[in-house]
Amino acid sequence: MAFLVFRLLKLIRGTRAWRILGGVVAFVVVWAGAEFFGLQTLAWLMKQLVPVAPFAIALLLLPELRAMLEGFGRIGLIPQLLVRPSGAIGDSTIESIVSVSMDLASKHVGALLVIERGASLHEIVASGVPLGAPVTKELLGSIFYGSNPLHDGAAVIRGDLLVAAACRLPLSDNPRIDPRLHLRHRAGIGVTEALDCVSVIVSEERGIVTIASNGEYHRANTAAEMRRLLEERLRNQPKDEEREPRWKRKERRNGQGGEAA
Repeated sequence: MAFLVFRLLKLIRGTRAWRILGGVVAFVVVWAGAEFFGLQTLAWLMKQLVPVAPFAIALLLLPELRAMLEGFGRIGLIPQLLVRPSGAIGDSTIESIVSVSMDLASKHVGALLVIERGASLHEIVASGVPLGAPVTKELLGSIFYGSNPLHDGAAVIRGDLLVAAACRLPLSDNPRIDPRLHLRHRAGIGVTEALDCVSVIVSEERGIVTIASNGEYHRANTAAEMRRLLEERLRNQPKDEEREPRWKRKERRNGQGGEAA
């Protein structure tokens, strides 16, 4: 039970659910204070609110409840035998992703790639246009230029196949994300908060590449750095920083002023 509570608190930290939890704690403290000091009117009013409170909280937290259930599957509370693994990604596919991302960034062309890592991204794929073509630099590059009707949304990669394009992604509402980041980044980060995947975000404004996974994001300044970040996240070789608890990583980065991407 303690493990489940710890996982739950870890999932909601920094979200709207975390702030609502603080409100619930404040409500209980005020109610207890009213009872203790004999404030009968206030205590009666607080008592009348109790029956409707669960319904109000559930309505406010519908998006977070869904993300929490998806997150339990991602962090390993659901046995891996129940999760269909993705195909392994090859060196040539990683090289194509790195090459096209750096090329698009140098030309200030925006792009968003989502790479399946654990469980299937079926819902994301279903929201876009199915393709099922081998990943190549030329194919990826052709999708994200403005004249292509598929350039809006994300392209999804499973193993060495480009399975869909123009896919819709959930947006992150994490207040800790750099406010300078816009919709493309919030979508790329948001999908990794909800599902087991890695996203590659190319900013058309700044011409930079960002890699996101597990709700965390890092800028890739060079092709070599991007290749390393992808291999660490796609081949289960996390660096020491990623072994830290997420709350500790957040506090360390906040203390350094954050990492703009």
